[in-house]
Amino acid sequence: KNLSFDWFVIDSEHSAIGAETIGHMMQAIGGSNVVPLVRVGLNDQYLVKLALDAGAYGVVVPLVNSKADAEKAVSFAMYPPRGIRGAAGTRASRYGLDSKEYLRTANAEIMVIAQVETTSALNNIDEILSVEGIDVAFVGPSDLTMSLGLIDDRSNVRVTEAMNKVVKACQNRGKIPGVMASSTDEVKNATERGFRFISLASDVRFLMQGARGFLNAAGRS
Repeated sequence: KNLSFDWFVIDSEHSAIGAETIGHMMQAIGGSNVVPLVRVGLNDQYLVKLALDAGAYGVVVPLVNSKADAEKAVSFAMYPPRGIRGAAGTRASRYGLDSKEYLRTANAEIMVIAQVETTSALNNIDEILSVEGIDVAFVGPSDLTMSLGLIDDRSNVRVTEAMNKVVKACQNRGKIPGVMASSTDEVKNATERGFRFISLASDVRFLMQGARGFLNAAGRS
């Protein structure tokens, strides 16, 4: 959190991180300028509620494949009358000390990030982005590549065309296009294509690249 990252995503979809660990990580991020986000494991009311109550300022929701999926994600993240999120004195409101302010501002401050990672999501992208409350369409390039039948061929022109389609749809709807970039080259390509919400690899990849760099320097490739 001492580097110039804008936000961190705590991933509870493809990791062993649970609700208690999310709470601890929120405490570690607290006091910094980094915005904490959580990728939930499912488009599920309970999981979204846990993430936001712990102090997340947004949720990354996987497998948003239709307008109905998008509407569910927004409803889970928003307090009434916009949604169905339950109110409680949790860490997000300093255990109730800031409830009055939090309940009145949360709906305007919480981000809902819809993952676009299937051909169904691509086909329905315009309808998904028509949902008020969806802020970002986040391309999951590995899953999208799989869904296109290309396994791990992320450089295939069909993947490029699919990603460009998401960027164009976001521009038309006034939404933010996002993507995961696994390398510095992918960061540059994503920026040039018009992506504005770019995930810079992961903690595990940073560790692996750093370890490989030292091993290579020591002649241990």
